[in-house]
Amino acid sequence: MTGERDLQVLLSDMRPELNEGRYVFTTVPGALPEGLTPVVTVAEPEGHTLVVRQEEADRAGLAYDYVAGWITLRVHSALDAVGLTAAVATALAQAGLSCNVVAGFHHDHLFVPYDAADETLRLLGALAGRA
Repeated sequence: MTGERDLQVLLSDMRPELNEGRYVFTTVPGALPEGLTPVVTVAEPEGHTLVVRQEEADRAGLAYDYVAGWITLRVHSALDAVGLTAAVATALAQAGLSCNVVAGFHHDHLFVPYDAADETLRLLGALAGRA
């Protein structure tokens, strides 16, 4: 079940896919509120960071200030692969776009400004084409 490690293959085969919906980063001090289905959770000393659909956060009355589009890189990247995150972050930074990256076991996930999700897909496609 090992993933790809070759950077050229990772870039050329990344196949970015925009997941439907708007996602937000929020935090809760204790237990996860009822009715939430986070796509990411991170335990920090200050509380649990959650990435959830915007409508779930709204229903739960959770505060947030960053609305993101969620892009999955469909290539199966190895967790010890070197350079994919750097290449993607560099390409997006050069375009003035923020990017929050989360590594899953099989894929890398990018949370980018919602209004820039289509532009991000275009930039990632161009990056893949150059690889």
